[in-house]
Amino acid sequence: MTPMAANLSNKEMNELAAYFSRQKPSAPTHKSAPESVAAGPKLTQQYNCVQCHGPALLGQQHIPRLAGQQYDYVLAQLRKFRAHARADLDGNMTAATEPLTEKDIEVLADYVAGLNPL
Repeated sequence: MTPMAANLSNKEMNELAAYFSRQKPSAPTHKSAPESVAAGPKLTQQYNCVQCHGPALLGQQHIPRLAGQQYDYVLAQLRKFRAHARADLDGNMTAATEPLTEKDIEVLADYVAGLNPL
């Protein structure tokens, strides 16, 4: 992103931010497995997902929305955070994912991918 944004003026960045902030997420196409729907809410509480991403996992302030994100994306990002292959600003995601098992990651990704972001 840096090479594309390097020559943007503040006005252009503000216009882009305003444009993207007006976009509405589409309804999820992913159908979560019933066992993920059953286990997902408990895992989001247990691992404090709802503390930062909000009770409906819709994000807040600078913390992104999880609800309705693509399954493969969420799966890959959780694995990268746990492996310390992806960094976050304050290290909270790395710390939050360290105790996750592979099964926990799969269930969480499946669960959040099926949530309606609207």
